[in-house]
Amino acid sequence: MAKYPLPDPYRDCDQFPGSSWSKRLSAHVADLQGQITKLKYEVADQNPRALVIAERAEIHLQAARAALRGNGRWPARPFRRFAGGHTDSALANTHEAEVAILRIVPQVDLRWRGLAVLVQARLHLDPQDIRLQQLETVFAHQNARIEAPDRELLVSTLHAAYQAEEAERAKVRSFMHIVCAATVMMALIAIGFAIWAFLQSKAIGTNFCFLENPDDLSADPTICPFGKDKANWEGVWLIEFMGMLGAALAGAVALRKVRGTAGPYYVATSLLLLRLPVGALTAVIGIMFLSGRFFPGLTALDTPIQILMWAAAFGVLQETVMQAVDRQGRALLDNVRSPGRAPGQGAGPPPRKPPPPPPRPAPMVSRVARAVAARAKKKS
Repeated sequence: MAKYPLPDPYRDCDQFPGSSWSKRLSAHVADLQGQITKLKYEVADQNPRALVIAERAEIHLQAARAALRGNGRWPARPFRRFAGGHTDSALANTHEAEVAILRIVPQVDLRWRGLAVLVQARLHLDPQDIRLQQLETVFAHQNARIEAPDRELLVSTLHAAYQAEEAERAKVRSFMHIVCAATVMMALIAIGFAIWAFLQSKAIGTNFCFLENPDDLSADPTICPFGKDKANWEGVWLIEFMGMLGAALAGAVALRKVRGTAGPYYVATSLLLLRLPVGALTAVIGIMFLSGRFFPGLTALDTPIQILMWAAAFGVLQETVMQAVDRQGRALLDNVRSPGRAPGQGAGPPPRKPPPPPPRPAPMVSRVARAVAARAKKKS
């Protein structure tokens, strides 16, 4: 059988570099483009207003493609991909294109689209939202049939549901930006302290050394990370490295609680990176606490290896703080609801029973018959 190339002028099905989420959304953009092309052929001569809406939907898809391909200058492109800068734009433009398609889709296609809108609305809208309640009433009383007067209700409900979904994802992206900013600030502080130790080697390095005889407070500290009488900047750098090593080990253990996510945000990766500078700083502060006799009974470190092991232990102790940050990240990820989620994992409110239909008035014949029966009863 001969193979013929499939027409794909927009290259939505190309294997461009990106995350799995980007590839899935690109495939969805290709499907939407096919729907728009079909609608343009159907309404080109009959409805000029619908043609304008279809062309506007194509503009949204072009913006989504540009965001998915990460168009922009190279130095900022990797950071935008990691921080999710392109995802919100691609998702928002795709949603607007779907809303525009719903405005001009033929009446015969509204029924099955109404079911999809109802599912999306139940996932993201509050159960007390009046648009969702009105849409459920329409489905209950019209046997899931969407008539022409209900089109605007369907469009406004879908638009509100997409806006709620984008708000849920925006919270995750904002949290990740905060984590990235905290990682950069902690790293700069750790690097700055290491540079300060390099410039003031003797003065800073002495603070990380211990007395050979803890009872002789007048003597100079001689037990240092690199050996006896070696108060230098290398010891400070080694303590920071041991703190990072302990934090990396604690982060590897914490991976057992990490769940994969289908979203575009690297929350778990950013939290693991935050542990490294935090571990370096906790090791520095912890060793200074010990050398300053802040903890009674933990002042006699006799060998350099004890200093390094305590630095690694303080690096592991940062996990007590990071666990609370991990819980916050998991809670925000669970808040992003999607179809197919297991119950109790952010799957949205449970489906409610449709409201009962209003009582129908009795037929005229039945009312006349009841009136005749009542008069006959009075006469008897």
